[in-house]
Amino acid sequence: MSKNTQAPLNVRDAALRLNVTPRTLKYYEERGLVTPTRSEGRYRLYDERDLEQFARILRLRALGFSLHGIAEMLKRPLEPAGDGRRRYSQDSLRHIADALAQQIDTLDARIAAVRRELKEAQTVRTELADDLDYLKKRLAGVPSETLIDERLVAKKRRKSSSGQSRTAGGDGDTSE
Repeated sequence: MSKNTQAPLNVRDAALRLNVTPRTLKYYEERGLVTPTRSEGRYRLYDERDLEQFARILRLRALGFSLHGIAEMLKRPLEPAGDGRRRYSQDSLRHIADALAQQIDTLDARIAAVRRELKEAQTVRTELADDLDYLKKRLAGVPSETLIDERLVAKKRRKSSSGQSRTAGGDGDTSE
């Protein structure tokens, strides 16, 4: 990282200059968006390039971009445009869009896996609640034969309402 002639700023002074909290700067560092140099005493030091990077991040956040999107944008260079401003090239925009689409696909797969796990957990919870109900009724003196018949009827009802065709092991156990 090339240093400008202006002395680097510590985290407090950099935060004041950018009108944010020191924690905000540290958070963006933790996310890998900016990497300040360190003093001999291991204090963060921000040069002009770091401050420009922070300003860019803050502008993108103000425009509503996610930190994931910003991270992808920071990987691509801004290029001079005809009006004197700097912009992303079409190629850069395609790369950013592809990277974000890939992140969405990854998250969709994770969401699907969590939904499957949640459904399995709900099934186990229902089975445990049924087992607990059975045991409470047994403790109250209801004969096991009556309870087993009730459980088999309830199981058939659940299968027909959910379209399940598989059976869970152990539901037909008649031992006390």
